[in-house]
Amino acid sequence: MLSTIFRKDVGYTLIFLFALINGVLIYHDFYYLLLFPVVLLVSYWFVFRLDIIFLLIVFCTPLSFNFENLFSGGIGFYFPTEPLLLLFTLIFIIKLIKDKKLKPELSHLKHPLTTLIILHLGWIFLTSISSEMPLVSFKFLLARTWFICPLYFYGALYFKKGPKAIKRFIAAYTIPMFIATCYTLINHMTHGFSEEAGHWVMWPFFKDHTSYGAILAMTIPMAFWLLKNSTNPIYRFFYILIIVTLLIGLYFSYTRAAWLTMFGGLIVYLLYTYRIKLKWLIYISVLPIIFFIFNFKEISYVLNKNDAEHTTEDFSERLESMSNVSTDASNLERLNRWNSAIELFKERPFFGWGPGTYAFVYAPYQDASDLTIISTNFGDGGNAHSEYLGPLSEQGVLGFFAIFAIVFAFFYYSGIYYIKSTINYNKGITLMIIVSLATYFSHGILNNYLDTDKASVLVWGLISLFICISSSELLQKKENVN
Repeated sequence: MLSTIFRKDVGYTLIFLFALINGVLIYHDFYYLLLFPVVLLVSYWFVFRLDIIFLLIVFCTPLSFNFENLFSGGIGFYFPTEPLLLLFTLIFIIKLIKDKKLKPELSHLKHPLTTLIILHLGWIFLTSISSEMPLVSFKFLLARTWFICPLYFYGALYFKKGPKAIKRFIAAYTIPMFIATCYTLINHMTHGFSEEAGHWVMWPFFKDHTSYGAILAMTIPMAFWLLKNSTNPIYRFFYILIIVTLLIGLYFSYTRAAWLTMFGGLIVYLLYTYRIKLKWLIYISVLPIIFFIFNFKEISYVLNKNDAEHTTEDFSERLESMSNVSTDASNLERLNRWNSAIELFKERPFFGWGPGTYAFVYAPYQDASDLTIISTNFGDGGNAHSEYLGPLSEQGVLGFFAIFAIVFAFFYYSGIYYIKSTINYNKGITLMIIVSLATYFSHGILNNYLDTDKASVLVWGLISLFICISSSELLQKKENVN
């Protein structure tokens, strides 16, 4: 009894002292102590509830911002996600070492995809040693590790909790993405939904309209899945609102690649849903290939005559501008980056120039005939605009095959599992993952965002979710997930 009273007295005393000290500091314009309870709560979760931190990271990702872009001369990291991911990785590794019970829980990760991902990280490590700029490359390796370790490896533990945990993960990303889209649309509306404003109205949550469009295309299939797996009328209305908002956001993102990949994702969905056989796809695809070969000169002539510009607000003209390789600066600059990546690969075909170094080394390898009005020689022009050519130039031929093998293996194993599975819930969520990642990896031909938290959290998290669904016995029974 006395100990209970003593603990209460100590607690009340500490609260009183905190309020008193905080009041004095606020009087002197020092407000940072207000964050102490938040820091204390998050610290508690890090020690005892990693699952809450996991969802917190996922929730914060669509709303994170880059410090380097927000503050002049700032350090280049995404806040608050990357500091949380770094700390999460360290604590998770410590828990794996100390808690022997966790290792058997990860046994279902004995999957070819896991092997490929580990080889991918290992090759990044080796090419960082031989890198032209080792500091940049090891920073790249660290960032890739703190994306993969929490989302892929811990994610496997989290998803084994069952359908309710899976639904929380999907909702934890979709809802803040809805918030970011609302912010962008309201900001865009104040500027008349102009194409010019469409390049920056999503700031500070997204650096440009292309990354914004790519993530929207990934999130929309997830929102449809949430709607399909909800029976509560209030939830269903809310998810319908989210879907409509995301589609409007995608349209006004003015991102041509995202529009096409969204259409491609719809085709993938129809192919799987109606079980169209692969041989029929091959037969159908042979015809346009033959047509293209026999009419190559005429097609080239038409493409060279195409002067549609991507700066128009007209939907059809923006799509038409994707094939404009004569005057469209965006398309021409992308070709310039690709050609530069190939030239970099030719000089260092095996180890490459080092992970993350493309932006710093590509300038001298630009051909004068490829330069455009938006070309730069100062190492500030970004990356190779390809999820595949970037690793080719930075990590050599094995780096290219590592990322290509991960993509191929995912679609191969997920496709086989979808066809063979007899459990409707598992089939439904597998198809959602396939469609969502199909939009991203097809978009990856034209852009690359795996060095950002927005894309990495979803890509590695969804791959981990598929591995868990296809391997774990916990999801073999029907559960109420509403």
